[in-house]
Amino acid sequence: MQTASTLDVLRTALAALRKGGATVGLVPTMGALHEGHLTLVRRAREVCDHVVASIFVNPTQFGEGEDLDSYPRQLAEDAAMLEAEGVALLWAPGVEAMYPEGFATSISVKGVSEGLCGAARPGHFDGVATVVAKLFNQVMPDRAFFGEKDYQQLAVIRTMARDLDLTRPHADAIIGVPTVREADGLAMSSRNRYLSPEQRAAAATLPAAMRETVAGIEAGEPVAPALAALEKRLEAAGFDRPDYVALADAASLAPLDALGTAPARLLVAARIGGTRLIDNMAVSPRPA
Repeated sequence: MQTASTLDVLRTALAALRKGGATVGLVPTMGALHEGHLTLVRRAREVCDHVVASIFVNPTQFGEGEDLDSYPRQLAEDAAMLEAEGVALLWAPGVEAMYPEGFATSISVKGVSEGLCGAARPGHFDGVATVVAKLFNQVMPDRAFFGEKDYQQLAVIRTMARDLDLTRPHADAIIGVPTVREADGLAMSSRNRYLSPEQRAAAATLPAAMRETVAGIEAGEPVAPALAALEKRLEAAGFDRPDYVALADAASLAPLDALGTAPARLLVAARIGGTRLIDNMAVSPRPA
């Protein structure tokens, strides 16, 4: 596996990978890799000739008081994991390569970015959209792979690609990969390592309560009482009051007060101790 930290090296390496018309898949990450990231790599290897992974802790998507400084950085360990999975090229730029002096551009995706985490973390998705657009322009992948755990992020990136007429990748070539979970159901996340043993045990309440809420809504339980009960159960388990507990249209992320005939998504963000956890699950629609 080759590692590039400058654009010149990246472009030379990509040109070599693309010889003969070979396809390239991109797996963007912020490092601190776990099985969820490696699942993205494996999916990319299934459908692309070569996989490029990026590691960049993007400062523009962190808000004031968030964990930018403490976010885990372990480049050597991450690189070894990627090489073992058959990644051809690691793009690991520094901040100065991504945001050179005088950088003055930001991408804002309206609508789909404005509720949920967008409301709880102002400016977060502007930072996400901007850095992902840069990664797409730098790598020009045929396909790009993102985890569905960050479901709103996936929706923002697809909308950006559609609205800006991106061709590499185009919106349909942005692949969402199902959430990878621990044995007790907790969604894998680089931030799970922040949890104390007691918090980690309590955190398993989140996916368990969400599954029960999904089943209740699909069975016809009114949405508002179901969401309120989920929120109370999380607080009883030791979570702070959630940033949000919402049922939303799976495509637009518009909030729903009743289950309709289109696919829906249950989405939750809540803190336990100092750690903010997010999760989401599909909710089957009513028969048409």
